Amino acid sequence: MIDRVITKGTFSLDGGTWEVDNNVWVVGDAREVVVIDAAHDAAPIAERVGGRAVRAILCTHAHNDHVNAAADLARLTGAPIRLHPDDQVLWEQVYGPEVSYEPLADGEKLVAGGNVLEILHTPGHSPGAVCVSAPELGVLFSGDTLFKGGPGATGRSYSSFETIIDSIRKRLLTLPAETVVHTGHGDSTSIGAEAPHLEEWIARGH
Repeated sequence: MIDRVITKGTFSLDGGTWEVDNNVWVVGDAREVVVIDAAHDAAPIAERVGGRAVRAILCTHAHNDHVNAAADLARLTGAPIRLHPDDQVLWEQVYGPEVSYEPLADGEKLVAGGNVLEILHTPGHSPGAVCVSAPELGVLFSGDTLFKGGPGATGRSYSSFETIIDSIRKRLLTLPAETVVHTGHGDSTSIGAEAPHLEEWIARGH
């Protein structure tokens, strides 16, 4: 069972602010779920969760638009916030030292409603960016690492185009072509749809 909640708000970094719509993914069954990227407003996310237990609030990275509802949702649900510690500097820009999280590790596996979710560290968009692979569901939750049409943005602080391309090539394009990619913003895609365009992205990025 995969639900999407679209929330609206702003993304701010390096002195700029942009209006954005975010995909919040709720994965599990009728009893328990994991929430991926609690963005902007905890209320509609909690409403979609309903009476189910939240096992974890997973953050694919710590840009403010992906974590700014995490603390409120944690208070509402009692769930731990999980983040790769390489994004500590970005986390502190949002929450300072007041809100803590439990560190995620590359290769770590979590279970929600019988669904195994594996953490893939995919730096580039940010140092601690991760994707969440659910092989039994044939799905990847890519955060802002891979979108329909190309890699996530790398033009701001703590990002690297070369690193994100390396992450996509080694960690994502090795997944089955039929894997559905649920992204942090916009429409979903698939590994098979994106893989043929890798060299175009590299040429465009340089």
